[in-house]
Amino acid sequence: MRTAVLTLALLTTMPAADLDHRLSQWLPVKMPFEASRFTARERRMIEHLVEASRQTGNIYWRQNDPEGLRLYQSLQPGPLRRLLAIHGGRFDLLDHHKNFASTEPMPPGRALYPPDITRREIERYVQAHPEKREAIYSPYTVVRRQGGELTATPYRVEYRPFLERAAAELRKAAELSADAAFAHYLRLRAGALLSDDYYSSDLAWVDLKDPRFDLILAPYETYIDDVLGVKTSYEGAVLIRNEAESARLALFQKYLPEIQEALPLPPEDRPSKHGQLSPMQVMDAPFRSGDLRHGYQAVANNLPNDPRIHQRKGSKKTFFKNFMDARVNHVILPLARRLMGPEQAARATSEGYFTVVLMHEIAHGLGPAFARVGGRQVDIREAAGPVYSALEEAKADAAGLFGLHWLVGRGVLPRDRLPEYYASFVAGIFRTVRFGTAEAHGRAEMMEFNFLREQKAITGYQVHYDRMPAAVARLTRELLAIEAAGDRARAEAWFRRYDAMPADLQAALAKTGDVPVDIDPVFDFPERFE
Repeated sequence: MRTAVLTLALLTTMPAADLDHRLSQWLPVKMPFEASRFTARERRMIEHLVEASRQTGNIYWRQNDPEGLRLYQSLQPGPLRRLLAIHGGRFDLLDHHKNFASTEPMPPGRALYPPDITRREIERYVQAHPEKREAIYSPYTVVRRQGGELTATPYRVEYRPFLERAAAELRKAAELSADAAFAHYLRLRAGALLSDDYYSSDLAWVDLKDPRFDLILAPYETYIDDVLGVKTSYEGAVLIRNEAESARLALFQKYLPEIQEALPLPPEDRPSKHGQLSPMQVMDAPFRSGDLRHGYQAVANNLPNDPRIHQRKGSKKTFFKNFMDARVNHVILPLARRLMGPEQAARATSEGYFTVVLMHEIAHGLGPAFARVGGRQVDIREAAGPVYSALEEAKADAAGLFGLHWLVGRGVLPRDRLPEYYASFVAGIFRTVRFGTAEAHGRAEMMEFNFLREQKAITGYQVHYDRMPAAVARLTRELLAIEAAGDRARAEAWFRRYDAMPADLQAALAKTGDVPVDIDPVFDFPERFE
């Protein structure tokens, strides 16, 4: 508590102008819940799903910045408290994770490892203690020092009180569900939270057929692990199906196996997608928590990340329509009008951006399922290490654009829409790189922008539509080859070459300070961080 008290003293002396600037980068946007659309039974079910999601949010704070949570709890409602809630801690996601509350640097592994540990130290330790490797590298353990030893505590033990509450809420929701398959998934997921074994519940989740209600609730992403790049953080999202938009996805689902086969990779590195479901859905999210709530507001995701699920079933692509609309209308289109010429800015559209994001999420499930390292199959995220998140985001961008060009070339999509897709993609880059290269998406798209400039597909801030296909194909080939080989050194060298923001772009973005960097969702369901 001593650190939190000291931090509070520093925060209370933060210049008002600095605080106002940091908050002005995040635009509060209402994410309404239309309760009248649902029966009383459905509303009770949704409330239980929301409460389960709140528990994953409580865990996320403890994974990301427990001291920040204690500070948040010590404050009355006001600007300082809101800034902590936006970031899920004391580290500014738009300012290279600078601690805006004290001088303490952000630990690379947040609270998932000892604060001063390095990847090299862990690698030396597991070489000397090979029997501990599996536990230490597990996505579901917290690593601690105990004397001269490293210990690995399972999530199911470390976060037991919150997981028990979440599991109880899921079982209550299952009792109220009119969808037997969804209820079955909820019960399996309740058990998974208490066992750290998500395989069966992930299979049941991917198998859901056009559910009216859905739920993301698990430790999935590895964005907060900059030590090994394998530890997952908890997230939650209550989802309600957008029927009209979901119906449009069938066209893209149909061609997914053929796009996989068209990728510039040897056949042995692109396993067949024929016969896999790879469900897609457009949903509205009236509540999100944890990794999906704090900082970067995802407009889509591709889950689960387990390569065993990808091989057996594929993956599930979810598009958050209410979040996507907010991003495009409040951030991307205003930036396009500032930075791109009038003709190209007019080509950046909500529809074009939706299509680009759709293909990005599809492409997360394309390419190699494993890396080939020393003659054996290795999880790509383990082989790549901390650079994996940025590498995978960049691969999804590039392969998604590659797939769009493939669809246009086969007459599936109209050729005259291709400039719209490219303009919308580049407009989206201007939004994402404002997060800086400490954030995975920002680092990925900064690299992409610089590579496309080098290839003369972008000059200044103008897109040369005729040069984009070849440049995208080159980038796709490089990133897929890195993932297939699990070549960490090659990945790190590639990003070092391309991930610095050019001075001219930095100056141009500095003039767009009145355009928010992202949205700060405001839910009808109150958030409670305990």
